[in-house]
Amino acid sequence: MRRFAAIGDIIGGADRAIQHLLLPKSDILFASMNLIGIAMTLGFNPDDVEIPTGHFIGGRFVTAGDSVPVHRPSDRQAFADCAIASAEIVDDAVSTAVKTLKDSGWGRCRPRERLTALHRWADLIEQEAETLGRLEALSSTRPISQVIAGDIPVVAEQIRFFAEFADKEGGELAPTSDEQLGMIRSEPIGVVGAITPWNFPLSMACWKLGPALAAGNAVVLKPSEMTPFSTLMLAALSVKAGIPAGLVNVVLGTGEITGRAITGHPDIGKISFTGSTRAGAAIMANVAACGIRPMTLELGGKSPQLVFADADLDLAAASVTNGIIANAGQVCVAGSRLLVEKSVQDELLAKIQARMSNIAPGPTWDAATQYAPIISETQISRIETIVAAALEKGADLRLGGTRLEASPAFYHPTILSGVDAASPAVVEEIFGPVLTVQGFESEEEAVALADHRSYGLCAGVYSRDLSRTMRVAQSLQSGTVWVNRYGRSRDHILPTGGYKRSGIGKDLGRDAYKSNRRNKAILVDL
Repeated sequence: MRRFAAIGDIIGGADRAIQHLLLPKSDILFASMNLIGIAMTLGFNPDDVEIPTGHFIGGRFVTAGDSVPVHRPSDRQAFADCAIASAEIVDDAVSTAVKTLKDSGWGRCRPRERLTALHRWADLIEQEAETLGRLEALSSTRPISQVIAGDIPVVAEQIRFFAEFADKEGGELAPTSDEQLGMIRSEPIGVVGAITPWNFPLSMACWKLGPALAAGNAVVLKPSEMTPFSTLMLAALSVKAGIPAGLVNVVLGTGEITGRAITGHPDIGKISFTGSTRAGAAIMANVAACGIRPMTLELGGKSPQLVFADADLDLAAASVTNGIIANAGQVCVAGSRLLVEKSVQDELLAKIQARMSNIAPGPTWDAATQYAPIISETQISRIETIVAAALEKGADLRLGGTRLEASPAFYHPTILSGVDAASPAVVEEIFGPVLTVQGFESEEEAVALADHRSYGLCAGVYSRDLSRTMRVAQSLQSGTVWVNRYGRSRDHILPTGGYKRSGIGKDLGRDAYKSNRRNKAILVDL
């Protein structure tokens, strides 16, 4: 299997062209990426990929327990089995993490030593980009070219970013009288339990692993049972990089069995979860029942994109389109609600519709594929149900509304207008490429329409009026607001996390590192 000697050679000029859209949890769908020269090397035969099996505990693969089949989203074919970790296996992983943390001194060593090991891990991830990319593309919805050019470079960057906190963030002296010495000591939490979703397996794993390890903790991580394999290899590479075996443990399984065992384990000091609001609520209930501890929950969204009449409509059309059809809308930050000033609504919709009609679906192992499949038959059926309910309630179908006839694992980019706040397509997080459209006539009306009754994860604002964009950004009930763009940059210092039922706590940024540490107050009489 050929490896890429330098990942920078692959992304090259494409990275500069798409920097404003290249995201850990988004896509590079309309980037001017040069795939001509690499198409023949990136494409692969899905039947030739070697699959890691079992759980990864204490630096080795362990096979035990029942399993469930894993399907390729592109063609729905079962190609491997995912083991299910019982409560006993989870307990073994946690015990291994506790012992390794104590024996290795990971949380007590010179912080620079953690930093160095994490940098070596990031280097290995880049060196193994092709192998990781194939594992990721095979079972997830991520096309191979987008994994190689987008996801893996960002993953490596994020690990290096968090590594740098290790020797730069600590405690502080507190102001007390001259007869006393007050200190606030920052310490690792211990063992972090992490649960990641299926839509961006590598990125989401590193959102959890990067800050937890840099902060001096061990991790027991459960990836989605639909997309487990790239995470297993990621863990194996951590040991190869010199991170003590047993600090990164990956247990496979379902949320009902394995996830419940993780969130209820008494020796896990913190829970970090990315996924649906419904699952997040279940995790909160289980944590509360089994023992209170800190949590970071990045949950669902129904994010608005507000376009004012003075916006650059070409820029807005490109950004709005990418914001909803990136990864076929299977993104928690998907900009699924278009709110547009009525005087430019028809013009903007025509531009968006033209872009949405120009898609390149295909299997994720084909380097030419731009448009992702829907993860499962269950999910595509849910999309169909919500769209049908919205149409029954009076929505107008402007585009799409069906599966792609030639490829039933794909759902056509869809535009629904004529909706109101009660429409099922506006209320529900669809997790598919479905854009609803509502018009407004004033700034106040736009802000009111943007305020969703349940979610407040992200929002986009498009206008040439800087004062207006700042007023609106301050008024929106969203954890993140993007102005004249939609999606994260590669400035990993910016945290992400939602308001309302979109979650608690923050991933990324300084907040993520600090949430993996705890403070102890010490007061000394001199």
